[in-house]
Amino acid sequence: MTRETPTARNVPALLAGLHTERRSCAVLVSGAPGGVIHVRDGMVVGMETPGAPGVEVLLLKSGRITEDDWTAARATGTDPAHLALELVAQGLLGAAELEITGRAALFDAAFALALTSPDGWDVADPRPLLDTGAAVPPDRLVTENNRRVRLLANERGATARFARDRLEPAPAARDPRQTARLSPRHRTLLAVADGRKTPRDIAFALGRGLFAVMLDLRDLLALGLLQPPTTPPAGRPSTAPRTPPHPPTATSQPPATPLPRRKR
Repeated sequence: MTRETPTARNVPALLAGLHTERRSCAVLVSGAPGGVIHVRDGMVVGMETPGAPGVEVLLLKSGRITEDDWTAARATGTDPAHLALELVAQGLLGAAELEITGRAALFDAAFALALTSPDGWDVADPRPLLDTGAAVPPDRLVTENNRRVRLLANERGATARFARDRLEPAPAARDPRQTARLSPRHRTLLAVADGRKTPRDIAFALGRGLFAVMLDLRDLLALGLLQPPTTPPAGRPSTAPRTPPHPPTATSQPPATPLPRRKR
């Protein structure tokens, strides 16, 4: 059931109003990428969007939890909140680690949503959520999102364009002397960047946060090891592969988010 939507000029203002009212609800954001923002007692407790990896992707693609263990935990009940309890009860994750992963996914989803203007939003009844224990006030998301934009490009439009870039290894990346000092995660990025994948595709493929991937891609660009594709990809854009070529190192990153204007 859709609830009465508080008057707000954009999603951050909407979330601030929900925080003041201590509302529990789901904010359904339409557009590309769009998503669902879960609010409990005015605090943002989760976000789901195709623009950034969620908790499940972060845990499975990074190898932190196996597909079999995840499936076994899910088989004990259909409630996502029960799944969180089961992951901890079976010793697959500590409660603190689950919360950290949930916060990382929340901030990353907020960052992804903030890079484009939504077509609109609706406030609905609460929806099922993998409850990791994360709970963040809306203004904290705004502050972190602004920090991330400054770190990447100091301009929201430039950061949004970077998020759509498809990069490939530059000639220098074939020189062992140029890559000898790279970290394993940077080498993995060089192996995955093929001129067809966006940062979002790479984040899903490796089970890493979108923002963390974009930071590393920026570093590789600065080193002259990545470049725009010499031949623009033809046809439909690629999607992230299910299995990375090398097992990556999972990274948890800080928080993020403002979200754009609503069209009535």
